[in-house]
Amino acid sequence: MRRALRILAAVGSLAGPLLGCGNSANRQLIHASGHIEATEVRLAAKVGGRLVSLPFWEGDRVKAGDVVAKLDTADPEHDLARARAELAGADARLRLLLAGNRLEDIQRAEAELARAEADLAGAVLDSNRLEGLADRGTATLKARDDARTRKAMLERVVAADRAEVAKLKAGPRPQEIEQARAQKAAAEATVATIEQRISDATVLAPRDGVITSRASEPGEVLPPGALLYILTDIAHPWVNVYADEPSLSRIHLGDPVKVRVDGRKEDFTGKVTYVSQVAEFTPKNVQTPEERAKLVFRVKVGLDNPDGIFKPGMPADAYFGAPAGAR
Repeated sequence: MRRALRILAAVGSLAGPLLGCGNSANRQLIHASGHIEATEVRLAAKVGGRLVSLPFWEGDRVKAGDVVAKLDTADPEHDLARARAELAGADARLRLLLAGNRLEDIQRAEAELARAEADLAGAVLDSNRLEGLADRGTATLKARDDARTRKAMLERVVAADRAEVAKLKAGPRPQEIEQARAQKAAAEATVATIEQRISDATVLAPRDGVITSRASEPGEVLPPGALLYILTDIAHPWVNVYADEPSLSRIHLGDPVKVRVDGRKEDFTGKVTYVSQVAEFTPKNVQTPEERAKLVFRVKVGLDNPDGIFKPGMPADAYFGAPAGAR
C-alpha cells in the first residue's frame, strides 16, 4: 500500500507543471515527487555468543573497518588450544613416518636374523647327521624327528626375521604416509575453522555510515546472525520518483536533475542513475479508469550529501529537463 501511494503521488505530480506553466521554457520541465532513500546495512555477527561490547549509539558516525561489536570468545579459545594440540600430534606422527625407521632398530633386527641363521645352520647339520645314523640304526627315530622339527622351526624363524629386516629397511607404506598427511590436514582445517569463529566474534563496519538503529545490548546471549545495528550510508542517498511513459523519452541516464526538499530554499543538483526497464501500472484500487491505463517507470536520482542535509524518508521534488535549445 505504501509503495502504491508513493507511485500515485509521483504520477500525480507529473501533470501539474506540464499543464499550469505559463511559458515554453517551463513546459519543458518534468516534475515528479518522491522520497529520499539510502542504502541500509543490517550488521550482525556470523557466530552466536554473549555480547560483550556494543560501543556505538544511534546517530553515531562510523568508518569502514571500525569495530562495532565484540562477542565473548572464551569457549572457542579453549577449543582452539585443544585443536592446536591435536595438530601438533598429527604433525609429529607424519614427521616420524617420513623419517623412516631408526638405524638402531634395523641393526638389531639384522643381528637377530644372523643368530637365527646360525641356529638354523646348526640344526641342518644335526638333522643331516641324525638322518644317517638313523639309517644305520645307531640313532633313535625320536632323535631324528626332533632334529627335523627343530630345523623346520628355525627355518620359519629365519623367514620371519628376514621379513622384519626388509620391512624396517623399506620404511612405512605410502598409504600410511598419505593417511598421516590427511589427518594433519584435517587438524589444520579444524584450527582454521576455530580461528575464523574467533575472528567472526569481532564485527567490523563494512562501509562508512551512520548508526540509525541499535538492536541489541551488551550482556545478551545472541544466536548467529542476530541483528546488532542498522548502518545507513547517508553520504550517497537518492530520490525514487516515477515518470509516465510520454515523459520517459526525455529522461536519460546521467542527466542533471534539480532537486528541492521541504525547509530548504536552495536547489540541489542530482543525476539520473537508473531508469527502470519495466513499466508499472498506477494502483488500480485508487485511480479512475482513465488513470489505470497510464504506465509509470521508476527513476532513481543520485545525490551527494556531504553536509547530511538529505535524510531517508524526507519528501523531495525532482525537476527533469531544460529550456528549449538545450538537452
